[in-house]
This record gives sequence, C-alpha cells and structure tokens, in this order.
Amino acid sequence: MRETTVDRPAGGAHRQSSASTPLPAVPAASADPEEQNSVGRAYGLLSTEATAASEAADAVRRAATEAAEELRRQTRQDAEQIRADARADAERTLAAARQRAAELAAQAQEQVELGRVKATQEAVASVAADRREVQDLERKVRAAGDALTQEQQALAAERRRLGDDHQSLESTRTDLQRRVDDVEQERAALDAQAAELAHRAEELARRAAEVDAAIAAQQQELSRIAGLTAEDARAELLSSQEEVVRRDSALMIRRVEADAQRTAKQRARAIVADAIQRVASDQTAQTVVAVLHLPADDVKGRIIGREGRNIRAFETITGVNVIIDDTPEAVLLSCFDPVRREIGRITLQTLIDDGRIHPHRIEEAYERARDEVEVLCQRAAEDALLAVRITDLHPELVSLVGRLKYRTSYGQNVLGHLVETAHIARGMAAELGIDPTVVNRGAFLHDIGKALTHEAQGSHAIVGAELARRFGESEAVAHCIEAHHDEVAPSTVEAVLTQAADSCSGGRPGARRESLESYVQRLEQIEAIAASKRGVDKVFAMQAGRELRVMVKPDVVDDLAAHVLAREVAKQIEEELTYPGQVRVTVIRESRATEIAR
Repeated sequence: MRETTVDRPAGGAHRQSSASTPLPAVPAASADPEEQNSVGRAYGLLSTEATAASEAADAVRRAATEAAEELRRQTRQDAEQIRADARADAERTLAAARQRAAELAAQAQEQVELGRVKATQEAVASVAADRREVQDLERKVRAAGDALTQEQQALAAERRRLGDDHQSLESTRTDLQRRVDDVEQERAALDAQAAELAHRAEELARRAAEVDAAIAAQQQELSRIAGLTAEDARAELLSSQEEVVRRDSALMIRRVEADAQRTAKQRARAIVADAIQRVASDQTAQTVVAVLHLPADDVKGRIIGREGRNIRAFETITGVNVIIDDTPEAVLLSCFDPVRREIGRITLQTLIDDGRIHPHRIEEAYERARDEVEVLCQRAAEDALLAVRITDLHPELVSLVGRLKYRTSYGQNVLGHLVETAHIARGMAAELGIDPTVVNRGAFLHDIGKALTHEAQGSHAIVGAELARRFGESEAVAHCIEAHHDEVAPSTVEAVLTQAADSCSGGRPGARRESLESYVQRLEQIEAIAASKRGVDKVFAMQAGRELRVMVKPDVVDDLAAHVLAREVAKQIEEELTYPGQVRVTVIRESRATEIAR
C-alpha cells in the first residue's frame, strides 16, 4: 500500500481562520488625507494576505484530493491482485484435489478388485499427498488471511493518518471501508473453500481406511482358502524358485563344461604332456643336516681337540655346527645356509683325510674348500645355462644361480627345479606357437630371489624381479618373475606359462616332500569338507590326496545335484586348503534294487 503524505504549510491554521473570517469593513473617509492613505495601504495589504491564504487553502485541498485519488487507485489495484491470486490458487488446488481424488478412487477400486497388497501403499501415499496438498492450501489461505489482515491494518492506519488532513478524505475512507468489506467477503469465501477441502480430505481418509479393511479381509480370505499365511507362501515360493534356479545353473554348468572340454581339454593336455615328457632331470633331496662318515671313532676325539679348541675353532671359522653323538663313525654338520654347510663338509673331509687337525690347519682347509665350492657353483650355473640355452646372462646373476645348487625347496633342488621349469615353459611356448625366448628366461630365473640371504627384505618373487631389472633383464622377464606367485597379477602370456611350468615342476609326484603329519592333516581336511555336505554317505581320499571320491545317497541327491555337489566341494577345497598340483573330486551316485526269488 502506497502511503500519501500531505505537507501542511506553516501557519496553516491561521490562514484557514483568516480565510473563513470576513474582511473588516473599510473605515469611513477621514478628513486627514495622510490617515486615509495609511488606511488604504493597510487594507490593500490585508486583501493581499487574504488572497494568499485562500490560494494556500486551495492548494492544500488539491493535494489532499490527489493523494486520496492515488491511494484509492493503489488500494483498488492491490486488492484486485490479492483477490485474483487467491482465487487462482484456490481454483488450481481445488482442481488438483478433485482430479487426485478421482484418480485415487479409481485406483482404490481397481486395487480392491485385483486384491494386491500394493494397493495399501499407493492409497496411503495418495492420501498423504492429498493431505499435504490440503495443508499447503490451508497454509496459503492462512497466508492470504494474514496478508489481508496486514492490508486491513495498513488501511486503518492510513485512514487514521488521512483523517487528520482534511474533511474531504471522508469519502476516501468510506470507499476504502467498502473495499475492505469486499476483501473480508472474499476471505470468508476462501475459508469456506478450505473447510470444503478439509471435508474432502476426511472423506479420502475414510475411503483409504475402507480400502485397507477390504485388502486385509481379502488377504485373510486368501490365507483361509490356501491354508498358508503370507510369510509361509513367500517362503514356499522362494524355496521352489531356488530349486529351479539351482537345477538350471547345474544344467548350464554341465553344458559349458562339456563345450570347454570338447575344444580345450584335449589340446591343453597335449601341450602340457609334450612339454613335461621332454624333461628328465634328477632330483636330490637335501636337508639342513649333512652326515660325514669317519674312518674310525677315535677321529671324533681329534675333531674335538684338547678341551674342545678344535671344534670351537671349526665352528667359528666355518659357521657350521658340528654335532657329535653316539652314532658310530659319523658326525653331523648342521647349518641353514646350504652353501656354508657344503664348505664346512669339504673342510672337515679334507682335515680328516690329511690327519692334521688344529686351528691353523682348519683356516687353510676352509680357504681351499671355499674356493672349490665357488668353482663348483660356477660350473653348475654354466651347465644349467647351457641346458636351457641361455648364453648372455649377467655375471652376478650367474653367480647367484650357481649358489642355488645347494638350496632346496620342500626337498627339491632349486637349481634343478629352475632347469626343469625352463624346459617345461619352453615346450609349452613351442606348442602354442609363440617366441620361447622371454618365457624361457623368465621361467629359469623365477626363483633367483631364493639365492639371497635373509638380509634382502621381501618375498623371493619381488626380490628376484628387482635383481633381474638391476642386472639388465627386460621388463617382460622381470614380470614373469614377480607374477609367478600371484603377488603381482600376471598380464602377459609368458607370465601365465611361467606359473603353469612352476606348478608342473613342483606338483608332480615325488618332486617335493612333506611331513607325514601335514600329509595326514591335509587328507583329513579334504575328507571333512566333503563329509559336511548334505546327502553324502562316504568319502575316500585316494592317490595321496590328489583324488577325492564322494559316495552320495541316491534318494537325497539326484544327477544334477551330484554335479553341483562336486563343484561346491572342489571350490571349497581351492579356497580353504593349500596343496601341490590339483585335486580331482568325483561324486558317485549308485541306485540298487534287490529282490529275492523264492
């Protein structure tokens, strides 16, 4: 609402009184001419002031009239805008509510006929939406009422302010009051519409409650007819669907496996068999203890020396422990480092053959034995390189390869394992038609990290890859080394072939030894995994744990379930156990019918 202020000229009250008071009469003519002139001048001045006062009053009246007209026009526009906005909002809200109510009624009727549980949620959501719309409309009505109240207050304040300016504003106040009455009537109409909408909302809530009751009754009737509750029916449906899915997946697995076996099994078997059959290497089983036979028992005394000085000097110089026990004509040399243990064995053998055993002689024999072992390691490395057809290896790597001659892994000689792995990998590469150069070097050097001592931190695969990069090997060869134990994901064909060749060499029967306790424990774990499955009757671990035969009950496990059981047992063995090579799981289902003829 625009406020109009009428400025009052100073001394307005006096001018009004002068304008309303009649001018004094002109005095009678005096005999004195000067007095007559003075009175004429005074009368002229008074007439001028009266005229100015009258003009000022006219200006005030015109300003008040214009202000009243402007206020009337602005008030009319504001009231019309408020009335139009309120009417439009009410009409839109009423149309949306009617349309939504019709849609809700149709949906509720259709949902009652279909009898689905989903009707409850949709009806509740629709009622909530309508309630929100009604609440929004009520908020709008309240906002419009507040706006009208504020407008009324502003009009009242304006009326009070204009009431003091001029009597001509009375007509303006009357017009404003009439307009306020119109606004009040519109407000009452909006309140009636809000009440009607509230009534419609209550009607929709009542119909939603009726829909809920009808759905509940229909569910009870369905439960009574079927003899099952909703939870039991859902559980039975899921159980039947699970069985169907399991059978379908078993059929799909059998089909995929059959396709893969027809195309790949024969070819892969031929490649691996041809590569392995080309290799024929001797296996040496060594431990951390070496046995040295003596020509006589009195040699033990000379080895010990006076007050044990010889044996202490020998252990200090060589770093090998000498164990002298009750074993006749034999002593034991113990050391975790196989190269150092071999140097100690040659040193002690030289001292026994010479017959002179004392600290100075021990030092001389140790120096010669160390040189001899270095020559043997160098020769073994050269022979291995010739066997795998590698001629350009770095001298430092050659020295490390030679040290592997005296190292073992699970009883398998590491240098022999490297040569065997390189042959197998080279054969696989040739069968696959790829260049065998990279895979040959990678397979031969894959365990080079085992030649280092404990001072090199990290796994032998990562350390070996760093050694290969440091001494000029290609990145492809280094990747074969670091990926052969899956510490780095293999990303090349050569790395995969290195893994396969390593498994073939280490997993074949007789290649590596394991303790009887761990062997028995592994067999028990394999049998326990299969025995824990449903429908299993008997379990037999055969061929040193490389084959598992599972006898199942034919009335519990059918043919498809037998395939599923074999796959589940194999997968669980892969995830929970560590074993060399592979384990074949065979599920046997046998049905027998016996009758006696009399």
